[in-house]
Amino acid sequence: MFNWNKIREFVSAELRGWGRDSAVAGVFLTRLPFPLIKGSEKKGRLAAAARAFPFIGVVVGVIAGAALMVAAALGLHPLACALIALAASVWVTGALHEDGLADLADGLGGGDTVEKKLKIMRDSRIGAFGVLAVVFSVGIRAAVLGGVPGPGLAAVALVAAAALSRGLIPVTMHLLKPARRSGLGLRAGTPDQDGWTKAWLLGALIGFLLLGPWGGLLALVCGVAAAGFVAWLCHHQIGGYTGDVLGAQQQAAEIAILIAASVVA
Repeated sequence: MFNWNKIREFVSAELRGWGRDSAVAGVFLTRLPFPLIKGSEKKGRLAAAARAFPFIGVVVGVIAGAALMVAAALGLHPLACALIALAASVWVTGALHEDGLADLADGLGGGDTVEKKLKIMRDSRIGAFGVLAVVFSVGIRAAVLGGVPGPGLAAVALVAAAALSRGLIPVTMHLLKPARRSGLGLRAGTPDQDGWTKAWLLGALIGFLLLGPWGGLLALVCGVAAAGFVAWLCHHQIGGYTGDVLGAQQQAAEIAILIAASVVA
């Protein structure tokens, strides 16, 4: 006989846990008014909430996809629709990931030692490498989305890419050590095996559900390859990861996933 009371208690506790983790992740990854959870500022709390990163990606992707659909309904050119969708995504996230990409590009492009690279990455000013990296990121994503046949498919690709690219972030947080003795990498903590495994599996599941078996598989392979390359590069260049590295990894993975989605669309 099943003990339904215990089952209900378990399900209720799990839902509350996922809800708290989603709120913690949402406060950090977006500028949306997620509720503040007590203790969310503590060291390691973000890593503990890492399993919910793909859910936040879905939120970002849905908002961006909705903006794309509205623009398409107004009769705008597909490229304009794509740019509006990306602008919505940037607004929702506060350009968190684009900023990380720019800082990493400046650091790796302008520094000749680990110390100089990390120092440049801390500088709030943006240099030529950073500008070009963001321009290429936005340009490639807009061009790919603009070429997807139909706004509906483009919106679906946005959601899948946003979810899976964020689901891969905890894997890097687990595999690499923080490159600095202070900063986000150290404060965020290290996701445990349960956390990072659930994160990428959830992101992959969302990708398969939205893109189908072959599209989901191709998106997963391309996303992992892009994220893995950024992680490998930063491991050799600066000895680990920073918040900027995670932002750049998200951008690289999103680009790769969108390209994969466009191929099978």
